[in-house]
Amino acid sequence: MSQTLNSAKLGNFITSFTELIDSNPSEVNVLTNGVGILQDLVAADDWLPEEYARPHPQYYQQFLLHLDPQERFSVVSFVWGPGQITPIHNHTVWGLIGMLRGAEYSQSYALTPQGTLQADGEPIKLEPGKVEAVSPYIGDIHQVRNAFDDKVSVSIHVYGANIGKVSRSVLYEDGTKKDFVSGYSTITNK
Repeated sequence: MSQTLNSAKLGNFITSFTELIDSNPSEVNVLTNGVGILQDLVAADDWLPEEYARPHPQYYQQFLLHLDPQERFSVVSFVWGPGQITPIHNHTVWGLIGMLRGAEYSQSYALTPQGTLQADGEPIKLEPGKVEAVSPYIGDIHQVRNAFDDKVSVSIHVYGANIGKVSRSVLYEDGTKKDFVSGYSTITNK
């Protein structure tokens, strides 16, 4: 049985995050203070309706959960089918990623002085209740994959814009890039 998207937990999160953004904080303050707000939301996996956690057999899904009326931030659920992986990509805006269910690996990349990409450190494993930040200032290029080949993982992302409309890039190891706009996945009734 599906719950409504307007769960009390999501509503409380949206209220708290809106209050943070209304205070006109610096990006550092958004990332620092937003971590705790998102950790509260992903602390228990009992609020996300099934249709916002449904995987696709071929590619990961990005479902819009909330869009600030002024498009100052958006909240999405990322649903990772078994073994699914993103290309190396950037965001161009700040973001917070909170793990709700399962686990994912995030491998950061950095541009070399020659303009090529190389892995930057070891992959980070994000597990339920944990939050990671990205931004052009602290590191914005990464590749993410479901940590499991046999089950679904779900993470909740908060971005400093309407991420479905932001022009971003897939980056290749030789330094070339391809621009894209992600949009959002469509809820299907099953």
